[in-house]
Amino acid sequence: MGKFKHVVIGGTFYRLHKGHKALIRKALEVGEMILVGLTTDEMARRMIKGHNIGDYEGRKRGLEEFLAGLKALDRAKIFPIDDPYGPAPVDGEIDAIVVSPETVERAREINFLREKNGLEPLKIVVIEMVLAKNSLPISTKRILSGEITEQGEIQHRERKSS
Repeated sequence: MGKFKHVVIGGTFYRLHKGHKALIRKALEVGEMILVGLTTDEMARRMIKGHNIGDYEGRKRGLEEFLAGLKALDRAKIFPIDDPYGPAPVDGEIDAIVVSPETVERAREINFLREKNGLEPLKIVVIEMVLAKNSLPISTKRILSGEITEQGEIQHRERKSS
């Protein structure tokens, strides 16, 4: 697949896990520059994640450390988003979006909005879900519940007897 000039991704990126890292790596693979929309604390609260997602600065620092480890910090711009679309519906510089199967519908909504705004639709690049050792998708919710680690390893917890 050829390189796109500007690729956008978005998320809360709390407890940066194997699935988040796959999304970022794919964006870097297909894009010269990646634009990372990071949900604000306010948006995260509105999303009713059901768990603490850490503060914006801490989540941004985690992204920067990961990108620095990939030697890609100079190819990424992290910015706050306060809605599920970010700048994608109105920014004509963006060529593509990288999403997981669970967020592909959001990418289609963005393309609908872009077309209403007279812009070309984004190329939608869908990555496969990254699975934990038990073949279920890795998610922040599962990590925070203690079910799995960020790498998808199964946590063996002692069961409380009733």
